[in-house]
Amino acid sequence: MGILETVAIAFWVMLPAYVPNNAAVLAGGGRPIDGGRTWGDKRVLGDGKSWRGTAAGVIAGIALAGILTFFASDVSSAVGFDLPEFTPLAALGLAGGAMLGDILASFAKRRTGRQRGAMFPGVDQLDFVVVSLPLTALLAPEWFFDWFTLGVILVVVVLTPVLHVTTNMIAYKLGLKNEPW
Repeated sequence: MGILETVAIAFWVMLPAYVPNNAAVLAGGGRPIDGGRTWGDKRVLGDGKSWRGTAAGVIAGIALAGILTFFASDVSSAVGFDLPEFTPLAALGLAGGAMLGDILASFAKRRTGRQRGAMFPGVDQLDFVVVSLPLTALLAPEWFFDWFTLGVILVVVVLTPVLHVTTNMIAYKLGLKNEPW
C-alpha cells in the first residue's frame, strides 16, 4: 500500500470519528451530562458536555459512516483502490468512541484544574482517537483489523493533531469557538 493510499484510507476510516465533536459544538447546549454535580469542589465535566451535543455528535458520525458506505464503491473505482464500507458497529464505535474520548478528556481537565476551553496539549488533539480506536476494535474486530493497519494507525496519529488544530482555528475565525485550540 502506497503512502497516498494509506493517507486516503486513514482519513476515510476516521471521518466518522472526526465529525462528532464538531457536530456536538453546533448542536450543543441543554442539560449537562454531569447535571451540575461536583467532585472535590470541581465540576465533574462542566456545561460544555451536554446530552444534546453528545447525541448529535454520535448521530452525525453514524450518519456520515452511512453516507460514506453508500459512496464507497464509486469512490473506490474513481481512486483506484478500495475504501471501506462501515458496518453499523464500526460506525458506532468510531462515533461513540469519539464522543466518549472527549467526555473523558473533559473529566481529566476538571481533575487537573483546567477550566472549560483551556488548552490541554496532546489530550485535546488525540482524546477521541485514543477511545474510538479500541472501542471500534472491541465492537467490530474483523472490520477494524481489515482497515486499521499499522500504517493507517500511524497516519491517524500524525494527521489527527494537524486536522484538529486546523479545524479549531477555522471554527474560531467563524466565531463558533471561543478559543483557537
